[in-house]
Amino acid sequence: MIIAQIIAILIFLGMFIMIILDKIERHYVALGSALLMLVLTFGLCLQDGAAILRTLAFGDFFKRDFWYQVEESESAGINWATILFIAGMMLMVEGMARSGFFRWLCMKIAFLVKCRTIPIFITFTIMAAVLSMFIDSITVIMFLAAVTVELAKLLKFHPVPMILAEIFCANLGGSATMCGDPPNIIIGTSLGFSFFDFLENTGLVAGISLVVSVIFLYFAFRKELNAGQGAKVDLADLPKPSEAIKDKRGFVISSIIFGCAVVLLITHSMTHLTVATIGLFVGVVTLLASGKHALRLLKKVDYKTLLFFTGLFVVVSGLEETQILERIARFIENISGGNIRLMIVIIMWVSAIASAFVDNIPFAATMVPVIKNLSEASGIPVATLAWTLAIGTDIGGSATPIGASANVVGTAVSVKNGYPISWGRYCRKLVPATIIVLIISTGYLFIRFT
Repeated sequence: MIIAQIIAILIFLGMFIMIILDKIERHYVALGSALLMLVLTFGLCLQDGAAILRTLAFGDFFKRDFWYQVEESESAGINWATILFIAGMMLMVEGMARSGFFRWLCMKIAFLVKCRTIPIFITFTIMAAVLSMFIDSITVIMFLAAVTVELAKLLKFHPVPMILAEIFCANLGGSATMCGDPPNIIIGTSLGFSFFDFLENTGLVAGISLVVSVIFLYFAFRKELNAGQGAKVDLADLPKPSEAIKDKRGFVISSIIFGCAVVLLITHSMTHLTVATIGLFVGVVTLLASGKHALRLLKKVDYKTLLFFTGLFVVVSGLEETQILERIARFIENISGGNIRLMIVIIMWVSAIASAFVDNIPFAATMVPVIKNLSEASGIPVATLAWTLAIGTDIGGSATPIGASANVVGTAVSVKNGYPISWGRYCRKLVPATIIVLIISTGYLFIRFT
């Protein structure tokens, strides 16, 4: 077992280092690490075929609880529910993007506030948060940043302050629900939490933090924003929102599918339909409604991310099967002395700091079994630790340009359009905002759960 633990740790650390170095695409790194874990740890060291089957978890597809869940059940190994749900949502989002939904929404809101810089800043940051509650923040930022750059050129303001604020608020909004950020999807599907469970817990603190963040970000960027206030632009010269709609029929259908997805997610604790079922339903309906465009949508799915998740779950399962995560949980329990407040501080701030420098997705996947073991060892409800982990990983990821995928996408769009964002400029504005939200969140968790 000791040799298996050493090899599992080396594979895990090697994977993390390779992801940070970013020399090889991360899905190759994760899949290669997964293969090493299966062969070296499970095969040669443990010689445990049952552990390999538990990790691959193909049998989950044939269990009723995978599709229709009445009682909470734990998952082990590859979390196929997470992968299926993300794939379905990817298809839905691609259908919405193809019809011009996101560009129409951005232009519509810009015209409603008469294309004035400050109102656009406020509405776009709030919109980033609200959309990210239901659609992954990567997609939200991809389209929002592109439209922001387009409006900046037309209205003569600098887009970087607005893009930075949108990135931060998208990550914040994503923390409010189970489907907002990938770490939350992992936490929710692994621990059996519903959309409303997140909304009632992380959603409340996200709402409070959003108000504070918008005010802070406005004052942080007010000089640059006010510099663009003097430009007078005739609205008649700007492209109309209706021009953004490329396919009217597709626009209506994709809007209906999106509405159905939101309703299913909100009610899934009452209908008992799992996120796997919802994801499959949304994906299939989108493909059927797309007709001749279905193949194009399938080609646009981010299969690299899905493969990355698959490999990641295998590597984390290796740490779990070799009892390393149980040891980490006992270590945290020992240094906290079972004190719930100290435990909240450790998980929240360690998660936040780690997520600022490494991708918060693998960190969340690694920590889920840790908090499960920690809950069993300390007697503290796993839900308390889960909300702490979700907030820490989601918010901490906002602190640096590489902390979350939305940050990477947003800054890349800005650079591509001739507006580079340095680490210094990014961190000067968003590190203080991150610390403020973490302080608010820590206080909230103390008041609510201790």
